[in-house]
Amino acid sequence: MKEITTIGLDLAKSVFQLHGVDADGAVVLRRQLRRAQMLVFFSRLPPCLIGMEACGGAHHWARELSKLGHEVRLIPPSYVKPFVRRGKTDSADAEAICTAVVQPSMRFVPVKTPEQQAVLMQ
Repeated sequence: MKEITTIGLDLAKSVFQLHGVDADGAVVLRRQLRRAQMLVFFSRLPPCLIGMEACGGAHHWARELSKLGHEVRLIPPSYVKPFVRRGKTDSADAEAICTAVVQPSMRFVPVKTPEQQAVLMQ
């Protein structure tokens, strides 16, 4: 199997959808992970680029995945929408995120610390 260079990660309550491609853009990973499997799975992967739609939970996962050596970029959900090629499913969203995160003109949301998130909650 070729090495995964980029992963689009669609977050949900309990089951997360992954879409990964290699350096040539060929799909090498399509799978679901439960919340409890996330850190174990990503700890076994060589460092890669991971894209997620920005939301409250995404900041937590971005911090955790960054600790494992991955480069994590958060994308505003409205910026991902144009990249969804078929119906609104978790799998299609993960693929769209994977495509969007490597666009040269894409703008990203900075990952917030727990303290920054706490201030925003008040």
